[in-house]
Amino acid sequence: MRASAGFLLGMVVGALVAPGFAQGGRLAGMNYLNHVGVSVENFDEAFTFYTQKMGFREAFTVRDEKGQPTLAYVQVSRDTFVELQPSNATRPPGLTHFGLHVENLHDAVATLKQRGVTVEDPRAGRQDSAVANATAPGGIRIELFEFGPDSLQGKAIASWK
Repeated sequence: MRASAGFLLGMVVGALVAPGFAQGGRLAGMNYLNHVGVSVENFDEAFTFYTQKMGFREAFTVRDEKGQPTLAYVQVSRDTFVELQPSNATRPPGLTHFGLHVENLHDAVATLKQRGVTVEDPRAGRQDSAVANATAPGGIRIELFEFGPDSLQGKAIASWK
């Protein structure tokens, strides 16, 4: 858990500092680190830790037809979340990915493909969103995410106080 928290802190700091040092190769538009995905063995324990111990608010939780949580976003700041998912046979516990908000997913994917990045074509996400996954060296998954005001993330950001 400490490694996950350290990674999250490093990603947030890096996202805040890096734009000041960025060269001309940045993707066009307003892009930022939106979330870090973490797979957890005990969902309830992890959810309680992030909401009660860390003090992050629940942005939203997606549940399956049996009412079991499949995904939860806890809100660290206005635009930054930790995504929690229960671990399973294909998703071992630990960091699973990080998500970048991109202003124009189709343009971002086209740019990354031109640069030789392995990236999926965009597909529809939940409510007013689209997503594509890129693969970084070492197999790290980067979720490129475009969402509008009616998406779950857009609504959580708009309700931030």
